[in-house]
Amino acid sequence: MLRTYLPAIVFLLLGGVIGVVFAVLNVLFGPRRPNRSKQSPYECGLPSEVQRGFRFGISFYLVAMLFILFDIEVIFLYPIAVQLRAFGTFAMSETIVFVVLLMIAFVYVWRRGALEWK
Repeated sequence: MLRTYLPAIVFLLLGGVIGVVFAVLNVLFGPRRPNRSKQSPYECGLPSEVQRGFRFGISFYLVAMLFILFDIEVIFLYPIAVQLRAFGTFAMSETIVFVVLLMIAFVYVWRRGALEWK
């Protein structure tokens, strides 16, 4: 049994050792020239203008949670799409019901104004 896992174990160990070696070499030989611009926060290609006391509105979090919710639901469709012939017509009908319910939820959220940026 160990022989079947031996290539995977060797691959993981070799990858870990190489990662640790490169990290140590970077710490030992890497350039260290810190300055004010390198220490400042930087996000999405623009300098951050957000102060510590800044608070995001609830709409930001609501849109983010809805995006994650709908994104995860769509990910559930991928395995069914890959093996649809193996699952048969029952899986197809269940997928159609799932997509219809997903669309109803999306329209409900849209009509309630949850996607409006305020």
